[in-house]
Amino acid sequence: MTLSVSASFAFSTEQPTDILLQFEAAAIPEQQILSSETSLPDAEHCARVAAEDDIGERIWLRSSGRFEVDYRAEIEIERILPDIATLDALPPHEMPGEAVHYLLDSRYCPADSFQSFVESEFGGTSGGERVMAIHDWIADRFEYAPGSSHVNTTARDSFIERRGICRDYAHVLVALARASTIPARYVACYAPRVEPQDFHAVAEVFLADPTVESGGAWHIVDATGMADPAQTAKIGVGRDAADVSFLTSFGPSEFLYSTVKVIAS
Repeated sequence: MTLSVSASFAFSTEQPTDILLQFEAAAIPEQQILSSETSLPDAEHCARVAAEDDIGERIWLRSSGRFEVDYRAEIEIERILPDIATLDALPPHEMPGEAVHYLLDSRYCPADSFQSFVESEFGGTSGGERVMAIHDWIADRFEYAPGSSHVNTTARDSFIERRGICRDYAHVLVALARASTIPARYVACYAPRVEPQDFHAVAEVFLADPTVESGGAWHIVDATGMADPAQTAKIGVGRDAADVSFLTSFGPSEFLYSTVKVIAS
């Protein structure tokens, strides 16, 4: 499966400001970057740095005034897609170090507060079966409502209001999975069937790999139902949206616009 991705966005600052960007599809084994082109205007400073878990890159900028970004890429997806519901959970003491911090609370995902709920609602399930039960619970009860959340909305807020956008669906799934002692992380991505088309967010869970003794692997789960893992290109991963925003400003800035287009062929 090949994706054609185009993305553009712009922001403005009144004085020199540090900006952290992450918007390019990551070059990782499950997706091959066939071609890519990133257009950035001149800036006082511009440097690439490794992103979380070495998945993708971030771009540090220091700039002032209007700044426009344009990105084009062709990406081939080569992801192995097992039946998640059949996968076991790894016992915590067998988890690799890189998965451990995805069991813990983060800024937008206060997982500990959901422990009683997951046991009462999903008791009797475990591993991938538990993950898919959580997925179905969110999909059945939440309303996809653009404009219903904001930068400070947490998984607890979305859980109470039962509505949100992809970011909020992912946060709730991540929080409920972590409360079930299943490592879960937030994934920024591109996918073709997202409506309205934009930078998308899904969750990813760490479950046992039946082909490797005591091994595990990450698997994409999207409670919005819009992103097919076979047609999803990862941009980056993190504990929640704070770790992998396409634009983080370390000073006053004005966001001007963004456009995203993703086509599968």
